Amino acid sequence: MQFDELARLVEPAPGPLPEGGISGVSSDSRAVGPGDLFVALPGSKLDGAAFAADAVQKGAVAVLCGPDATVDVDAPVIRVDDPRRALALIAARLYGPQPETIVAVTGTAGKTSVASFARQIFARAGLGAASIGTTGVVAPDMVIEGALTTPDPVRLHTILADLAAAGVTHAAMEASSHGLDQRRLDGVELAAAGFTNLGRDHLDYHPDMETYFAAKMRLFDTLLGAGRPAIIFADDGWSDRAAEAARAAGCTVLTVGRRGDFIALKRVEHERHKQVIELVHAGETHLIDLPLAGDFQVANALVSAGLAIATGVAPATAFGALEHLTGAPGRLDLVGTTENGAVVYVDYAHKPEALEQVLSSVRPFTTGKVAVVFGCGGDRDPGKRPIMGEIAARLADRVYVTDDNPRSEDAAAIRASIIEAAPGAIEIGDRRAAIRTAISALSRGDTLVIAGKGHETGQTAAGVTRHFSDHEEARAALAGMAAA
Repeated sequence: MQFDELARLVEPAPGPLPEGGISGVSSDSRAVGPGDLFVALPGSKLDGAAFAADAVQKGAVAVLCGPDATVDVDAPVIRVDDPRRALALIAARLYGPQPETIVAVTGTAGKTSVASFARQIFARAGLGAASIGTTGVVAPDMVIEGALTTPDPVRLHTILADLAAAGVTHAAMEASSHGLDQRRLDGVELAAAGFTNLGRDHLDYHPDMETYFAAKMRLFDTLLGAGRPAIIFADDGWSDRAAEAARAAGCTVLTVGRRGDFIALKRVEHERHKQVIELVHAGETHLIDLPLAGDFQVANALVSAGLAIATGVAPATAFGALEHLTGAPGRLDLVGTTENGAVVYVDYAHKPEALEQVLSSVRPFTTGKVAVVFGCGGDRDPGKRPIMGEIAARLADRVYVTDDNPRSEDAAAIRASIIEAAPGAIEIGDRRAAIRTAISALSRGDTLVIAGKGHETGQTAAGVTRHFSDHEEARAALAGMAAA
């Protein structure tokens, strides 16, 4: 890639550029190789400019940075207004091509499920399909575990190129607020985008809900492109504003849900492990056995079907595929049943709205009591802790407050903040003991939700991460009861 081509990618174009070109790009000085461009990004803890000299020593032929960065190196320095966006656009140019059809979904909850469901619908339609998100990359003959909901641009565009080379034509990906704000998705050619809902989350990163919402809306007002379909779940408190933002950007807004105009939800019959839903699309009624529990999974299924139909999948094929969906790992996963008929679920709900959704979703098919085991993570928004305590106390009959990932914080202080709003909650700091205690107390008809960690297989406290899986611990507890 020649430097003059780089100038055409960045607005406004940088000043005089050196001759020649670059063979690669990186914002990690440790990963720089000869011929690469090093992009020095400002960070919350470290400033990439401090590592520019190291990058040049390793072979970087130039450094790209912000207008005010302090960079003193024996190599050309290219200054741009938005180095994060420049990094993403350069990575897209260097590491393409991408799958022909890419859809992305944003929202506080449901992103992982929607991306997974869209991939499954595409696959049912006979298309080479993949999903990218919190649980990693899933594609035919390829599973890569992930750590970030939205990978950094270099990693993301490398993945997209690998998927395209492997025959993937249709990809569904999550778009987190961090990823959108940090320009990680810039340069991805989107065919359609979706919005699920908005609730309190990441207020340790975003200063307020308005800023958080604005970051989400970059998916539509900056990345999607005029005329392309925006699938908006219609029944959330922020739905109207999301639709308005997408319309203002020139997107074609298609709403789904009880108030939906593209896919209208007319009726839901709840059963313990599935739901029967009645939908209307283009004047035709479809009756579907959705093999997933919870109202929120209906919403996720509708958004994923909308994304698939809007990008060319036949409606009958998309709706038929809903009857074969498998839930994303850690999203209201049925772990097992006690000998007396109580059911145990593991769910990733770690934010207020998600906890409210999952507890509300299991109530209709619970003939006994609803119990919940949960905690809150350390080094994250502390304001959500009493909110989640109040939700648990209001919607569950038995509440067990335990540790999630305390990280560097005092675990007992986190629990105390939750219990302050959950009078009567049972405090058991040891998560394994909390799970075993909760399962041993279940009676016929009860439902237990173990919330907060979902698919995760580690627990971090005092700077140390040890193996821990809610699924494994719940199964062990159930097996121990059966053997007793």
